[in-house]
Amino acid sequence: MADRIKHLHIIVNVSCADGCHNRRMKFKIFSLFLVLVGCVAAEAKDAWVPPRLIDIPAGAFIMGSLPKEREAAYQLDEIAYGHSRTRKWKWYEKERRKTPVLPAYQITRTTITNAQYQDFVKSTGHRVPGVDKKTWLGYGLAHPYQRTRRHAWRDENFPAGRSEHPVVLVSHEDARAYAKWLSGKTSGHWRLPTEAEWEKAARGDDGRWFPWGNRYDPSRLNSHDLGPFDTRSSGSYPDGDSPYGLVDAAGQVFEWTSTTAGPGRYIVKGGSWDDKGCGICRPAARHSRPAGLKHILIGFRLVRVNPR
Repeated sequence: MADRIKHLHIIVNVSCADGCHNRRMKFKIFSLFLVLVGCVAAEAKDAWVPPRLIDIPAGAFIMGSLPKEREAAYQLDEIAYGHSRTRKWKWYEKERRKTPVLPAYQITRTTITNAQYQDFVKSTGHRVPGVDKKTWLGYGLAHPYQRTRRHAWRDENFPAGRSEHPVVLVSHEDARAYAKWLSGKTSGHWRLPTEAEWEKAARGDDGRWFPWGNRYDPSRLNSHDLGPFDTRSSGSYPDGDSPYGLVDAAGQVFEWTSTTAGPGRYIVKGGSWDDKGCGICRPAARHSRPAGLKHILIGFRLVRVNPR
């Protein structure tokens, strides 16, 4: 880019050194110079950039929870909702405490955004994020179908004003297709994180209850406690970053992982803008969903391994 400008600048200087006293010639050369500068600027503006990655070092970390953490989570839910359903249904009792050792890897700093997913859609013709009314009602979810409309795409265009919001209404297959496309377009192998990879990136290696520590603080995440009851632009809560710099690991949207939870189901992590309390927003919390589900509460981020 800079070489092109430098080359034309040399041409201008040489031409003028050879007697470029004619005003018309000078004007033509200068106009050509401006056109090239404009083209280079437009090229730079439109240059594709892959999702930003952060490094997660190799080593052990504390995964899951102990009874003290789970009790605190149930109490948060009870205060927020005024009932004990998560305790009654034993939502957090499968968070088995262990200390796995993982190799080093990289993970996207944010969930994949609408703008990033749009590049994939336009490049491949892959179906756009969305769901029809019959399918949505068949899920049996609490949210009305009309609420999905603010997240649904039209043709290859995401909803206005949501370029940096996490892409939602994508199935597990959609997320894997995006990862495959990235693997072919860039260096290394991109894929969904395992539950363990996601959890380490979200909480560090010391077993903290939330990305920022052990005390729940609703000002540090997008949840139904203080949030807009909707997604927000990625990075809107910098005080909620994990020790490694992972953004929006608690709240915002649940995230697909590659860890199975029975036939046709996968673990999702992180909680969402719809949750209060936010026992479910802890990195240790586990929740599963059918692979084909396209939910307004579920997005994804990716891991990259073996960069070339």
